[in-house]
Amino acid sequence: MLDIIKNGVNYILDLGAAAMLPIILTIFGVVLGQKLSRSFRAGLTVGIGFTGLNLVIGLLSDSVGQASTAMIERLGLNLDILDVGWPIGAAITFATPIAVLLIPTIFIFNMVLLRFNQTKTMDVDIWNYWHLIFPGAMIYYATDSIIIAVVCALINTFVIFKLADWTAPAVEHFYGLPGISLPHGETVNFAPITYALNRVWDKIPGINKIDINADNLKDKLGIFGEPMMIGLILGVGMGFLAGYDSQAIIQLGIQMSAVMILMPRMVALLMEGLSPIAEAAKTFIQKRFPGKEVYIGLDAAVVTAHPAIITVALIMVPITILLAAVLPYNRLLPFADLAVLPFTVIWSIAASKGNIFRGLLNAIVSVCIVFFIATNLGALTTTMAHAVGFAFPEGATMISGIDMSCHITLWIMLKLIDPSNVPAFAAGVIALVMYGALWFWTRNDIKKQFNIEPDKKNVEGVETNE
Repeated sequence: MLDIIKNGVNYILDLGAAAMLPIILTIFGVVLGQKLSRSFRAGLTVGIGFTGLNLVIGLLSDSVGQASTAMIERLGLNLDILDVGWPIGAAITFATPIAVLLIPTIFIFNMVLLRFNQTKTMDVDIWNYWHLIFPGAMIYYATDSIIIAVVCALINTFVIFKLADWTAPAVEHFYGLPGISLPHGETVNFAPITYALNRVWDKIPGINKIDINADNLKDKLGIFGEPMMIGLILGVGMGFLAGYDSQAIIQLGIQMSAVMILMPRMVALLMEGLSPIAEAAKTFIQKRFPGKEVYIGLDAAVVTAHPAIITVALIMVPITILLAAVLPYNRLLPFADLAVLPFTVIWSIAASKGNIFRGLLNAIVSVCIVFFIATNLGALTTTMAHAVGFAFPEGATMISGIDMSCHITLWIMLKLIDPSNVPAFAAGVIALVMYGALWFWTRNDIKKQFNIEPDKKNVEGVETNE
């Protein structure tokens, strides 16, 4: 029976997000009262949008990946933890024994939280559940206890859903996606930190006066401030740093220019499909639960088309490689996940409201934290990979990744589950208190920024928890 369930789950997961979402959203639309034809068209449009977005991200990954490899070789970096990338991280996570248990458990937990008003996020991005399962899998190999692993995974899921709820107004007002939240642990984990950093920059003379965003770049630089030209300039600069010849430099410049233009258009197509589903969800909820609000939880890829995100992410590629070389505590060799830096900087940009300069400062601090977590948890990540039979690349003895090392809540829980290790436990307690304080501060800061009204009561008289 367990094998049948596992095979069924694997079949669904192997479809990938682009094929899964049309099916899920079609069913969802019909349940919400939409006609089958309209629901299917909306779901198919979303699938087409995601396919196009993945093609553009693939272009970005291939181009940036090759340039990054060349830069690393030029610097002669030789670090002992290899960044194998998020696809390997996802494959390892789904291969763990706990994954088949956590997929339905997290889904049911989400429904329970919605029913009792403990979250507004309905996460339909099931393929990316691996981000929610990964902390549970890591804790399973740290404790050898399924019970502790499941409990910790659900605690982490609750935290991520709450952060997704609280940051949804920024997704709506800054990224222009109403009714959408981003329950990606490896991205939204950084929201409390980047919002706090933005207040720090407010207090520093000089820095607090610098405002560089996509709009004023275009105004001040004319054609050179347009997204396609920014992509061209950054691509040429990256090719130069990689030591490419003139032909390869020009090709990389054109490819990055294409990314800057095509990504927003693919996201626009995706949102064309999501709009009728979001409207149907809003109507359904308003009829049955007046005053109650539900967000559709999606892949954070839907916001990566923002020009400031792509700009900062491309600038961060050589900076990340340089940080890997100079940070004394770092052992991670950045490689495959350099192409996912657009995901890593999402909240660096949102917190700065599109200010590229501040977004870059936020991103540098975020990457320094990533390197610390990757180095600290590299041995455990390697243990998990060995346990599921991952074939290590030639010469690699330890693995991790930028994406896998963005889980701040996982790091805190790993320190707290072993009170006998006093220094680690103390570090976990301190981090929990500090991160928890930032957690609630961020909620209030976002409410204040977007003039969100205080909590209301829904039709059942239960106070909603923002």
